[in-house]
Amino acid sequence: MTHVCVVSLSFQLQQGIGRPSVYHAVVVIFLEFFSWGLLTTPMLTVLHETFPQHTFLMNGLIQGVKGLLSFMSAPLIGALSDVWGRRSFLLVTVFFTCAPIPLMRLSPWWYFAMISMSGAFSVTFSVIFAYVADVTDERERSTAYGLVSATFAASLVTSPAIGAYLSAWYGDNLVVLVATLIALADICFILLAVPESLPDKMRLSSWGTPISWEQADPFASLRKVGQDSTVLLICITVFLSYLPEAGQYSSFFLYLRQVINFSSTTLAVFIGVVGILSIVAQTLFLTLLMRTLGTKNTVLLGLGFQILQLAWYGFGSEPWMMWAAGAVAAMSSITFPAVSALVSQSADPDKQGVVQGMITGIRGLCNGLGPALYGFIFFLFNVEFNSMDPIQGDYNIDPLPLDTLIPGPPFLLGACTVVIAFLVALFIPEKTSCSSSSSQLSLNDNPPAACDADFEPLLHDSIV
Repeated sequence: MTHVCVVSLSFQLQQGIGRPSVYHAVVVIFLEFFSWGLLTTPMLTVLHETFPQHTFLMNGLIQGVKGLLSFMSAPLIGALSDVWGRRSFLLVTVFFTCAPIPLMRLSPWWYFAMISMSGAFSVTFSVIFAYVADVTDERERSTAYGLVSATFAASLVTSPAIGAYLSAWYGDNLVVLVATLIALADICFILLAVPESLPDKMRLSSWGTPISWEQADPFASLRKVGQDSTVLLICITVFLSYLPEAGQYSSFFLYLRQVINFSSTTLAVFIGVVGILSIVAQTLFLTLLMRTLGTKNTVLLGLGFQILQLAWYGFGSEPWMMWAAGAVAAMSSITFPAVSALVSQSADPDKQGVVQGMITGIRGLCNGLGPALYGFIFFLFNVEFNSMDPIQGDYNIDPLPLDTLIPGPPFLLGACTVVIAFLVALFIPEKTSCSSSSSQLSLNDNPPAACDADFEPLLHDSIV
C-alpha cells in the first residue's frame, strides 16, 4: 500500500506544480502570444522579401488558410480534450502554434507553409477557456475569463515594442532567437508545471466514448442559427461586423508599415497605444455605457465607431489620420463584449453554451474568410508598397483610378458591411421572454450540461 501511494504521489508530481488554477492558464497564454508579438516587425520584413509582388494577396491567403483550418479543427480538439484531458492538448496546440517561429530565418517558405498548416492546432484559447472552466465555479468564471483576456492584451501591448527595439539594435536574428526561447519556455512550463484540470473520474468515465460527428462538425452550430429570430439577427450582425475586423487584423500592420510608411518603432508604439486604449474602453467605458445606454445601444454605438474607423482607414493617407482612427478603433472594441452580454440576455441560462457556440463558430469562419477577402481586394485594386504603384508583371490590368481617393479599398468595403450590420442590429430586441427563448433555443436533444464551460468571451479578438 505504501509503495502504491508513493507511485501515485510521484505520478501527481509529474503532472504539474500545485493544484490547477487560473494562473497556470494565464502564464501559458502570456508566453505564447508574447513570443509571437516579438515577431511583429521581423515578420512584416520577411513577408515582403518573400512575396515582393503580391504581398497583400499572399498574406491574406496564408492567414485565411490558417483561420479556416482553425475553424474546422476547433470542435474536434475541444471534444478530444473532454476525453483525454486539457494538459495534453495545451501541449499540442502551443507546440504547433509556435513551431513556425524558428523557421522564419532558416527558410521563409517553410515558415509561411507551417503558419498555414499550424492553423489546424492553433486553438489554444479554446482549450485554455475549457481549462479555466474546470478550475472555477460559476461566480468566479467571468472574472477568470477577464483575467485571461487582459493577459492576452497585455502580451500584445508590450511585445511588439520590445521586438522592434531588439530588431533595431541587434537585428532580426536575435528577435527570432528570443521568441523561440520563450516558446520553448512555454512548452516546458506546460510539461513541468501545469497540472491536469479535468478530474480523473470525468476522464475515465469518458475514456473510450466514441466522438460523434455532431461534436466534431464545425458547421453544426451554424446550421442551428435560423431556429430563433433574435439569435439569427445577432449572428448576422456578428458575421458582417467581424468579417472586416478579421481581415483588418491580418493586414493592417503590413499596411501601416509599407503603404503609410510607419517605421518599426512607430508601429510598435501605435500597437501599444491602441491596445491600452482598447483595454480602457473594454473596462471603464464599457461598464459605464452598459449602465447608462443599455446593452443594445452599446452594441450600436460600438458598430458606429467601427464604421467611422474603417472609413477613416479607407480614405486616410497621412500618418496622423491613422493615429486618430486608431483611437476610434479602440472605442469600437466595446462591440463584441456588448454582443456577448446581449446574447446572455436573449437566451436562457441553460442555452448559453449553444448560442455562444454559434457566435464562436461564425467568428472562426470570419477568421478564415476575412484575411483572404482583404488580400484579394488589395490585389484587385493594385495596392502595392510605398508609392501605391500598380502590380508589375505579366498581368495586363489597368490600375483602377482610386489610388488617390481611396488608399485602402478593403477598409472602405468593410465599413459598408458594418453599415449593414448596424441596420440589422436595429431590429434586435433588447430582451426576449424566457418562455420564447426556452422554446426556440432548444437546438438539440441534449443541451450541454455545463454551459459555462462552453462560453468563450469575445474580448480577446478585439484589441485593435
